[in-house]
Amino acid sequence: QVQLVETGGGLVQPGGSLRLSCAASGLTFSRYAMSWYRQAPGAEREEERGLVASITSTGTSTNYADSVKGRFTISRDNAKNILYLQMDSLKPEDTAVYFCFALPNYWGQGTQVTVSS
Repeated sequence: QVQLVETGGGLVQPGGSLRLSCAASGLTFSRYAMSWYRQAPGAEREEERGLVASITSTGTSTNYADSVKGRFTISRDNAKNILYLQMDSLKPEDTAVYFCFALPNYWGQGTQVTVSS
């Protein structure tokens, strides 16, 4: 049974930083490309989640949404089966529930990030 468990969310002031983690089990983590998605307040459907960042199975290639380029960094530790998202220079518009994802359709339960003064 595949499990993805996100941690690290919370309340942070604008300009602050957070690091999200996603612990994976039940799959050969090193064989999967992984992604972070987010669901903004008011978005109720899974289809409304937006891609934040993705990383190849080996970690050699990454991709970011334009809105987070230069502020967020996705990384992974295949020895520990953990996916990370380092979020710096946070803005109020980054407020969302953040999910990790692996194909074909594996989602974590999400972690809330709130950016507010």
